[in-house]
Amino acid sequence: MPDISKDYKAFTPTGSNKEAEFLEGPHSRWKELKFLLHVFWEFIYGFRKLHFTGPCVTVFGSARFSETNDYYKLALRMGQEISRLGFTVITGGGPGIMEAANRGAFEAGGISVGCNIELPFEQRPNPYQTKSLTFKYFFVRKMMFVKYSLGFIIFPGGFGTFDELFEALTLIQTRKIRNFPIILFDSK
Repeated sequence: MPDISKDYKAFTPTGSNKEAEFLEGPHSRWKELKFLLHVFWEFIYGFRKLHFTGPCVTVFGSARFSETNDYYKLALRMGQEISRLGFTVITGGGPGIMEAANRGAFEAGGISVGCNIELPFEQRPNPYQTKSLTFKYFFVRKMMFVKYSLGFIIFPGGFGTFDELFEALTLIQTRKIRNFPIILFDSK
């Protein structure tokens, strides 16, 4: 059987990556307590920044669609309409569909929130955010989407979009959240 560990390490980011290190297995109690405190402070950060954002709708979708893509144009219009209805638009804060929805809300004069994630590649905050947050931990970021949104609109996307969709579906199925609409945009 071939050794794929060196190939895997090529894709592992260098530098401090507390989440990846934590997920490697048990550590000393002190190290695990320190990690837990970092997570606790990130939750507090998110709660404080989003507490007064008003009723929100989260839009998810691919980071890879450009301004010329039809889905980008539709997400831009969707962001405008959500904003005109009096809702805050929340996205992952990156490019593509996220940028389009944030841009639509921003250009309509609404509140446009980006919950960015620190990644060693790809993720960069888009310029159409009236409020921008940056998280280190995916699970904290996903909690903020669910906690502060009244529903999700899902555009076509990749594994990240599926992850966010299935997290919400699981919470609905297990009745952890109720009366939570999920719209699959262009679900044909």
